[in-house]
Amino acid sequence: MSIREYIQAHESRFFEEWSSLLRIPSVSCQPEHKEDMLRCAERWRELLLEAGCQKAEVIPAVTGDGLRVTGNPFVYGEYLPPITNDQLPIKTVLVYAHYDVMPVEPLEEWKSDPWEACVRDGRLYARGADDDKGQAMIQAKAFEYMVREGLMNCNVKFIFEGEEEIGSPSLEAFLEEHKELLKADIILVSDTSMIGKETPSITTGLRGLAYWQIEVTGPNRDLHSGHFGGAVKNPINALCEMLAQVVDERGRITIPGFYDDVLPIPEEERKMIAQIPFSQERYNQAIDIDEVFGEEGYSTLERNSCRPSFDICGIWGGYTGEGSKTVLPSKAYAKVSCRLVANQDHERISRAFIDYIRSIAPAGVRVEVTPMHGGQGYVCPIDIPAYRAAERGFEEAFGKRPLAARRGGSIPIIAAFEQILGCKTILMGFGLEQNAIHSPNESMDLDVWRRGIEAVAAFYREYAKQ
Repeated sequence: MSIREYIQAHESRFFEEWSSLLRIPSVSCQPEHKEDMLRCAERWRELLLEAGCQKAEVIPAVTGDGLRVTGNPFVYGEYLPPITNDQLPIKTVLVYAHYDVMPVEPLEEWKSDPWEACVRDGRLYARGADDDKGQAMIQAKAFEYMVREGLMNCNVKFIFEGEEEIGSPSLEAFLEEHKELLKADIILVSDTSMIGKETPSITTGLRGLAYWQIEVTGPNRDLHSGHFGGAVKNPINALCEMLAQVVDERGRITIPGFYDDVLPIPEEERKMIAQIPFSQERYNQAIDIDEVFGEEGYSTLERNSCRPSFDICGIWGGYTGEGSKTVLPSKAYAKVSCRLVANQDHERISRAFIDYIRSIAPAGVRVEVTPMHGGQGYVCPIDIPAYRAAERGFEEAFGKRPLAARRGGSIPIIAAFEQILGCKTILMGFGLEQNAIHSPNESMDLDVWRRGIEAVAAFYREYAKQ
């Protein structure tokens, strides 16, 4: 049976299994969902066994001494096909995905229940429809097809985690502890996006990340703004003044030494980026802005993939309830992040940012900067066998050769995979910009989802040959 015939014959079951995951509110950053994390891990274990894994288990995340559970559990599965001597050596693929999702707020902006799959206009809507339950199901169903049809000639291992959306704090220790268990020739990940439905692409680079929370403290309590305004430094004003200095009018980040390790974009790569279909006008219209802003001398596509950035992700303090309250607040807070590029060390940048913010803090306030999480950037070569197999898979499923493209997002653990397990990662992502991951009304294009299954199945066939 062809892959397309298989998908058509089993599609209703695929959707129900997919929906069973989407119904579980596996929000890793909210403690009240701790039990949901375990439920989702257990459900994935069941699905991997049903798909054809000979073994699947839920493994607790524990401390280095192995005595105390600290994080959300991992799901491990494996399939070792029967082989004959003339098939040796056989390649091993490690499939990584995550089962945790972002919060759904603001709820009022969802057009349907975020925890119940809803299909309309060729899309499936729910939190996690794309990131990453939908894309993980692409991997699971391609694997199922290859095993059930007797076509799988690779060893396949799965490792799914429940903390990706909070920076994967348990993963590096898990990788160190289970190096032999996770040993592979290549890692396969579907947690990225394509340039477009009609322009398939393989992600060849990711930006790194550094993330902090800032707390600014002024007076020892909230004050009456009439009695104290103009005489006492307002922590919110001070915070805004500091953050406004981090990026200059040319779009350059002002942290001392920030660009020391940033490599220039090779001219050949700039030419490739220029060939990517892109309309600045449609880009602006899609997000309803009048014009873009960024580092001078670079295009929008270069800015959001190959250059670093700084953003205020959240800022709060004082009174924000209904009506008015004339208050000079005691404290102000912000969450901020930098997207980094390959060769920038996130720990070095974190230290530099903390020193810089402290150095520009005005008199009258106290500043505390807390690192939250971070990770290195990643670049994948396009001349290795696994990349060529992925390229062929996209070409078969989408009818055209995929472009090689760096993307602006971060998956910090990709660099950790290379450092700890010693192998490269192929990023076969099937997301689209309009899927609205992390936002209300997250969705997955069902036609792309089906083609994704075809592409991954073709990857296995091609990779086994090489």
